[in-house]
Amino acid sequence: MMKMLSDDEARHLFHVARVARLGCVVRGEPYVVPINYIFEDSTIYSHSLPGMKIDAMRAKSRVCLQVEQVESEFNWQSVMVFGDFEEIRTSSEREKVLRKLLARFPFLTPVESTIAHDANAPESVVYRIVIDRTSGVAEEQFGKVPYENEYRTEGVELLSEGIQ
Repeated sequence: MMKMLSDDEARHLFHVARVARLGCVVRGEPYVVPINYIFEDSTIYSHSLPGMKIDAMRAKSRVCLQVEQVESEFNWQSVMVFGDFEEIRTSSEREKVLRKLLARFPFLTPVESTIAHDANAPESVVYRIVIDRTSGVAEEQFGKVPYENEYRTEGVELLSEGIQ
């Protein structure tokens, strides 16, 4: 049964998820990429090397992020948040955010790996997305899924008939 998630349930999913899909607009087209992040209050914090998504967010600050938790096709949660990109430029705040990101993700990401191996690599862009709208939905079916056994049995019979 489909249900809308409360704001607290939606925020909880953002707290426990480790990867979000960031949606922005590049040359008039939707562009979606996975990012690691930390979530505090109503803000997402992340970082990236300069590139397509950073250029897109600098040009048009309105973005969305989506996370999900999927146990099966009949038991899942999905949350989307909307907000505005803000680049963090002060060194003390950048350092604070990067320390928190590395505490949550202790292994070097490709961004840090590039910087660690290439002294000429561009400086990482540290940013936040200030969330102003949240939307979450869940599919939750407990017990027997209607027709589940019939479909699986039918598929097994068809497969075994084709082998003989």
